[in-house]
Amino acid sequence: MTDLTDLGIREIRDGVRDGTFSAREVAESFNAAVSNARQLNAFLVETPDHALAAADAADAVRAAGETLKPLAGVPIGMKDLFCTKGVTSTAASHILEGFTPQYESAVSQRLWDAGAGMLGKLNMDQFAMGSSNETSAFGNVISPWRRNDGGNAPLAPGGSSGGSSAAVSARLCPGATGTDTGGSIRQPAAFTGISGIKPTYGRCSRWGTIAFASSLDQAGPMARDVRDCAIMLEAMSGFDPKDATSLDVPVPQWEQGLNASLAGKRVGIPREYRVDNMPEEIEALWQRGIEWVKDAGAEVVEVSLPHTKYALPAYYIIAPAEASSNLARYDGVRYGQRDLPEGANLQAMYAATRAAGFGEEVKRRILIGTYVLSAGFYDAYFTQASKVRTLIARDFENAWESCDVLLTPTAPSAAFGLGEKSDDPLAMYLNDVFTVPSSLAGLPAMSVPGGLDKHGLPLGLQFIGKALDEQGVLNAALAIEERAGFTARPQAWW
Repeated sequence: MTDLTDLGIREIRDGVRDGTFSAREVAESFNAAVSNARQLNAFLVETPDHALAAADAADAVRAAGETLKPLAGVPIGMKDLFCTKGVTSTAASHILEGFTPQYESAVSQRLWDAGAGMLGKLNMDQFAMGSSNETSAFGNVISPWRRNDGGNAPLAPGGSSGGSSAAVSARLCPGATGTDTGGSIRQPAAFTGISGIKPTYGRCSRWGTIAFASSLDQAGPMARDVRDCAIMLEAMSGFDPKDATSLDVPVPQWEQGLNASLAGKRVGIPREYRVDNMPEEIEALWQRGIEWVKDAGAEVVEVSLPHTKYALPAYYIIAPAEASSNLARYDGVRYGQRDLPEGANLQAMYAATRAAGFGEEVKRRILIGTYVLSAGFYDAYFTQASKVRTLIARDFENAWESCDVLLTPTAPSAAFGLGEKSDDPLAMYLNDVFTVPSSLAGLPAMSVPGGLDKHGLPLGLQFIGKALDEQGVLNAALAIEERAGFTARPQAWW
């Protein structure tokens, strides 16, 4: 029998349903894989008992001849940004070290209600601020991939959902939750050769998800392929009255609606995404993607998104501003870390707690955000960035008049080595150049693996769709997936 850890979400779900194997066998296999891969530092907390309890419940339902839940028997990884009842939830920051929520996030609760089990809490960039998983207070996640030129330099798994991408790619879990504020599902998916979708803003409730930038944060699934993402997204999505930004719209049956034919569809190629100094391999992959969608029956058209060049600077004003506001609650009074120097007053305790609890990147973004929100600079920076955001959203609306989805690269490079960009924040921020615009507009977008670079590392292609058209994005990604035939996987060295 195939090693159970080689199976994806659909294969596990169907295998448990038809009795090919038990849910407990699946959970035990993945628990062992997680335990044996601690060198990757993908998991901050392991919860084997949670996975086994969900598996035993699924096996009991099947033995009784009753209908199994949609994700019965499927164990998953949970990004440490989601609060999980009775299990520490830290956002990979010392300031929340030891925090154990007494409630369940809306997204994780939906997954448990669908029958999924939890293998553990996944490492990430601290408060989701980063593109390489190097800002975690609990150490870097190391990508399971290695360059094929004989170098063993540890590579970044992308960020902020780096633990999720590494765990799915290394076969430690068949699927994982991620969050995407400016590309934090799509860029790590591209770096590790897996699929990941950021749905329309409001599709998944933000209740119980530790906030970074509230008008941008959105949960989504990361999995081996497009179908598995569709299955998982169905379980995660839905209206939640506890989240004022949650969309009160029906959740489509995305898996059932999957169709790799793009006949009659128009795929837009935004000319502004051809950035200066784009690596030849990225350009070549993009051209292959264009040929693949043509082969699937689509008409390819060039479109213009004229305000694209302003997206990154606008994002790095809006997101830090919202982070500055959201992270003000971490003061050492109510929960999490408290640093109280002898004889200190309340203000000194706040300062000491935040200085010790927040990492350097988090402090950098809080300072930027506080600056752009200050009385003398609010209109010059935050107000202007908000206007630019409106113009970017309008660019997409205009593009939809001539196309159904957009095809772009996901990231401007393959995975880079740990430490290669950590001393240059601007170089790190440029990793989000292709993913940020759709986040600012709140649109669904997905990365799917398209090939390997000359070093044998994965490269991703991205589809961006109209608001609430996750089906169109998933179908286009499926068309690429079928034609790319991407089967590469990292060779186990851990």
